[in-house]
Amino acid sequence: MAEDARHESGEERQPATMSHIARQLGVSESTVSRALAGSSLVKAETRAKVEALAAELGFSVNLNAQRLKRRRSQTVEVVIPVEEYGRQHMSDPFFLDMIGALADALTDAGYDMLLSKRTPWAVGADGRMRPNPLTSGRADGVIIIGQGRDQTHLRAFTSQHRQVVIWGDPEVAGDYLLVGVDNRRGGALATEHLLSRGRERIAFLGDPGEPEISQRCEGYKDALKAAGLAVDAELIVPARFDPADAMDAAQRFLEAAPSIDGIVAATDVIGMAAIAALREAGLRVPDDVAVTGYDDIHSARSASPALTTVSQGIAEGGRLLVETLLAAIGGGTVRGRLIEPRLIVRDSSG
Repeated sequence: MAEDARHESGEERQPATMSHIARQLGVSESTVSRALAGSSLVKAETRAKVEALAAELGFSVNLNAQRLKRRRSQTVEVVIPVEEYGRQHMSDPFFLDMIGALADALTDAGYDMLLSKRTPWAVGADGRMRPNPLTSGRADGVIIIGQGRDQTHLRAFTSQHRQVVIWGDPEVAGDYLLVGVDNRRGGALATEHLLSRGRERIAFLGDPGEPEISQRCEGYKDALKAAGLAVDAELIVPARFDPADAMDAAQRFLEAAPSIDGIVAATDVIGMAAIAALREAGLRVPDDVAVTGYDDIHSARSASPALTTVSQGIAEGGRLLVETLLAAIGGGTVRGRLIEPRLIVRDSSG
């Protein structure tokens, strides 16, 4: 009543704060902060009450003030290093699915996302090292998708900065913090599946020079050896990530290769390109040649025929990358995370 009287008498009312909102609703200030950031960690009912009272009181969050107070940017930089690695384009469906998963997880945690094609150790045209997102204060942490063939710079950068998490393969990792999939097991799963369908002349399409692809190829070899079949080097076909390049590699292989009855593709994009090449060669999928992919991107489900694939758990991977990075930013005990691959059987393998 005193506050109303002051207001009616013309005395200016003090602006509302998170503390006011928290007291009136009987919750903590941190709950109010999370609710106003749209965090899914706060129950929908509580979030609605906080938002309604904040609107009623004319309260708005001063994000810049909050960030200065915490000495944090509340931003994470996600690096898709196509500029340096140069083997996949940003429009690659795997990247698009992963970016979506990361954006969802970061938004839920109250963080903004910056997207970069340039590695944090990139050198400018003048030959000088560019300011990296951590030392410049542009971001609180960095997520890098991919390890690259030459990990020298990656290992040097992660040895200097704790707030960095890499998406990659644990078998080829250095001492850096990593979230990834058991790619060797994934390659074996796809090959074992085709073997169980009675296929014996199985080719592998993918570039074994890439860290993660090399492990998928090793899994392919493991499964053949376990089935008592020899590994034929002629059936391991280097194929790049780009659909046109993958299509060209598959066509050249089919023109020159002995008969095959199965293809283990290192990615879904390569798998779909292989199906197109098989059709052009007059071969039926899966009747003549069964095909598997890897990634379980959205377009694999709508392909014709729908592509059997190995799921990396992209949504789970995005969530674990964010959880792991935020734990590192917070200074807690952090460990890498390994996702078990899962076979998704569809029409392309019969």
